[in-house]
Amino acid sequence: MEKTARKILCMIPARGGSKGVKRKNIRHLGGKPLIQWTIDEAKKSTYIDRIIVSTEDEEIQRVSEALEVEVFIRPRVLAQDHTPSIDVVLHVLNELKTAGYKPDLVVLLQCTSPLRKVEHIDEAFSILIQNINNTDGIASITREEHPPWWMKRVDEKGYLIDFLEDKENIFTRRQDFPDVYRLNGAIYIIKTEELYSKRSFITDKTMAYTMDAKSSIDIDTKEDFQLAELYARLLDR
Repeated sequence: MEKTARKILCMIPARGGSKGVKRKNIRHLGGKPLIQWTIDEAKKSTYIDRIIVSTEDEEIQRVSEALEVEVFIRPRVLAQDHTPSIDVVLHVLNELKTAGYKPDLVVLLQCTSPLRKVEHIDEAFSILIQNINNTDGIASITREEHPPWWMKRVDEKGYLIDFLEDKENIFTRRQDFPDVYRLNGAIYIIKTEELYSKRSFITDKTMAYTMDAKSSIDIDTKEDFQLAELYARLLDR
C-alpha cells in the first residue's frame, strides 16, 4: 500500500485513573505496558504520520516519551470518569490548530484494545480512502453473539420486560436471526472537518470495518486482562 499524501493524526487517550483496573494503561500485559501495544502498532502503520498521546499522568507521559511519541498534557478536568473521548480529541486538535497544524484525518486508537494489529488499522484506512468521497469515516465492529431480540430489562417489581418491542422474534432460533454487530472500540477514523461538525466519530455516513472477536477484546476488568493474556498467546502476538 502506498502512503497517502493526506496528513493523518493518531490520537491515543490515556488517563491515569481507572475504576475497573487500577492504573490499567501502564499495567503490564504480556511483558509490556498496556499502552505500548497500541503505540507499537500505530508506529507500524503505512498511513499514520503523527502520533499523540493525551494524558494528565506523569508516569504515562514518561512511558510514552520513552517509546518516542509526542505527549500532550491535558487539563485534569478532561481526565475524569465521565469525560467523553471527543472532548479529549478536540482539545488536542485545537492546540494543534493554534500551532498551525490541521490533519485531514484523525484516527482514535484506545489503549484498551491491545490485540488490534497494524493490519487492522491499515485495512480500515484502505477501505476508507477507497471510498473517501462518499463517507465521513470508518469504525471497527465485531459480530454480536447474542441477538438483541432476546435481551430483557427488569422493572421496579422485578419482572422481566422485553428490551425490544418485537414479539415475533422472541422465540426465533439464534441461527435464524440476521447478523448484528457492535462497536468494539478498537479503531475510529474520521475526516477532521466532520469531527468538528458532528462532534462524534460516528455519523450517518460512517463505514464499517469488521474484526474478529479475539482481536476485538476491550479491557475493562481484571478478567479482561487475563483473557487478553490468553488471546495474545493464541494469536501469537
